[in-house]
Amino acid sequence: MKTNVPFALLRRSFFAATVSAVLALPALAADNVKIGLLSTLSGPGAGLGIDIRDGFQLAVKLNGGKLGGLPAEVIVADDQASPDVGRQTADRLVKRDKVDFMTGIVFSNVMLAVGAPTFAAKTFYISANAGPSQLAGEQCNPYFFSASYQNDNQHEAVGKTVADKGFKRVALIAPNYPAGKDALAGFKRYYKGGEIVSESYTPLNLLDYGSELSKLRAAKPDAVYIFLPGGLGINFIKQFVGAGLSKDMTLFGPGFSGDEDVIRAVGNPMLGMFNTSQWAHDLDNAANKKFVAAFEKEYGRLPTLYASQGYDAAQLIGAAVRDSKGKLDDKAAVHKALKAAKFDSVRGSFKFNSNQFPIQDYHLRVITQDSKGRVTNRTLGTIFKNHADAYAANCKMPGL
Repeated sequence: MKTNVPFALLRRSFFAATVSAVLALPALAADNVKIGLLSTLSGPGAGLGIDIRDGFQLAVKLNGGKLGGLPAEVIVADDQASPDVGRQTADRLVKRDKVDFMTGIVFSNVMLAVGAPTFAAKTFYISANAGPSQLAGEQCNPYFFSASYQNDNQHEAVGKTVADKGFKRVALIAPNYPAGKDALAGFKRYYKGGEIVSESYTPLNLLDYGSELSKLRAAKPDAVYIFLPGGLGINFIKQFVGAGLSKDMTLFGPGFSGDEDVIRAVGNPMLGMFNTSQWAHDLDNAANKKFVAAFEKEYGRLPTLYASQGYDAAQLIGAAVRDSKGKLDDKAAVHKALKAAKFDSVRGSFKFNSNQFPIQDYHLRVITQDSKGRVTNRTLGTIFKNHADAYAANCKMPGL
């Protein structure tokens, strides 16, 4: 007996079967890996973005132009330290250029703006610097991994150091943007037994600190804590020393404010300044020794914290590409490989917490002269071992 099946029904059945077959196909290995490196490459913060870029590209070069065994295409763009520019450029990179990974943001206000188009496109963002508290806590996202730190962490280490050294009257200065607020919150979380005599939030583009120096002179703290990265720190420290305040007040900062980029610009007036970091160029591990030597050879200068983070971000991406067997469309496989973090970090011990921010050590450094006569950082010891951020408990990580 013949069965008359309408042609339209046959066509729909064939289409459904074809779609099911396509969806059932395993993810194929990619021909290359494409990275959008969006960073601050102009303005007062340009030095920070340049170091991230240089550290990242050095890792690619040392791996023969590849990451995880695949040829690597790095598309570099300038966010101009602007959330609007960052958001628009990120949207272009994930939609038009179809990058597999994003990285490079320096400033947290830009990172928070860039997150929306990046996560919506299901593109993994590997932070080489910015670590806002929002993304560590209630706004945590499976597509965001920090290869650097959570914003509060270095400042927590300084707060503990200042308290342990017995300073009783402290003044705090930071820029008025998300990372600045995270910074001072972190410092105060671990600074116990003393008084905060003043707390100032300055414009992010401020370069003349005359008003802040007058406040310090009036408040008479015995220690001053600054979070002023890049050109901000350069200008403040020069003006602080020039005003004679360094004779009566001990200056502390996170690694950002006492890093090699600031030292190169300021020089001897920075001698004796304490700062904290999860990394230092004198950390004694094989991966770090290789990185520092290669960076000096390639660029003719000591690397900064930012360069080390750019380098590690590239190595983490490489590990994820390798361990997912290059199947970059398989988001679950890439996520698993990122989470495992099977790479040799220049900072030594490194693993991810449940919110995909690092659990790592933080060290105390002092600016001194080394055996070559260079003004640079020397590591004094470890403040925190396997330190996690304060926001992980608030992260209810959603699925992919």
